[in-house]
Amino acid sequence: MNTSEPERETLPDETKVQARRCVCGRSAMKRNLTADALGLFLAASVATATAQTGGITEPTTTLQLTQQQRTEIYAAVGKNKLRTPPPPDLPVAVGAQIPPVTELYALPESVTAEVPSAKFYRYTIAQNQVVIVDPTNLTVVDVIRP
Repeated sequence: MNTSEPERETLPDETKVQARRCVCGRSAMKRNLTADALGLFLAASVATATAQTGGITEPTTTLQLTQQQRTEIYAAVGKNKLRTPPPPDLPVAVGAQIPPVTELYALPESVTAEVPSAKFYRYTIAQNQVVIVDPTNLTVVDVIRP
């Protein structure tokens, strides 16, 4: 009875290196397939969520505010401190393009309840004026002055 371990076949060093490459290549391929599947899943999820919520859509009408609504908007947001102030040279003229780095905020619910088309627009405050912007193309659609 032989109590020693059975003899193992020793492989040449070159064969060992090739075996390691093969095993490593398979795990890398598995990782790539997993990453691809995850990416596809996330893309499908985003597409589904956008389809369900409608995403940000183009405003169907131009924003038409009464003087009272303009006063309400200014009173509600004109004195707010913005988390991120807009660039100092932000254009405040209707039709102007604002820089994409400008943080925009939703209009107050009291206004969007009364003027449903206003829910599509966002605002920022520049030079003591409320600048209302179309977020789909970053164009100034209205400026409310004090």
